[in-house]
Amino acid sequence: MGGRLGYVLFYNLSWFLEHPAEIIATWHGGMSFHGGTAGALAAGYCYCRRHGTEFLKWADRFAVTAPVGLGFGRLGNFINGELYGRVTDVPWAMIFPFSDGMPRHPSQLYEAFLEGMLLFAILWPVRRKKWPAGRKTALFLMGYSACRITVEFFREPDRQLGFVLGNWITMGQLLSATFMAAGAMLWAVAGHGTRTSS
Repeated sequence: MGGRLGYVLFYNLSWFLEHPAEIIATWHGGMSFHGGTAGALAAGYCYCRRHGTEFLKWADRFAVTAPVGLGFGRLGNFINGELYGRVTDVPWAMIFPFSDGMPRHPSQLYEAFLEGMLLFAILWPVRRKKWPAGRKTALFLMGYSACRITVEFFREPDRQLGFVLGNWITMGQLLSATFMAAGAMLWAVAGHGTRTSS
């Protein structure tokens, strides 16, 4: 739900307001990672509160393995020929079957490497560290955001949006900057706590 609502709100709100029945038509595509993450965190918080368990400790446990799913998800984007990169003349450029026939960056593979392999390599070694609860989640949010902001310079902006600020800032970068700030705030706040996660 979070992924779909995030897409509706941030990527194509005016169209969905005119076609509200399409909001539930997930088979037509359209999901947002940022919305999905926000939805998962909200659901996790509600669940933990209802069952009297510590949300940040559980969030930390999931955060360190999340890059695995992200990496495979980006490989799925590559296999489906979706969310491809910008036009380029680099030697490894590819022509995707549903594009305009121009050679483009295989940005899905860049994302699979950065958001999947690299982020996992950063987070997995800290899984057993006795950090204040919430800091591993904060590191995930900041790490993911840094990777996503970088890759967005190679990824084709969403057709219905284009660039949202100037001629170079995309919606993905804007949302990632918000996640980066949230991660930095959580890192700072968690540092004042005494409880640790493992």
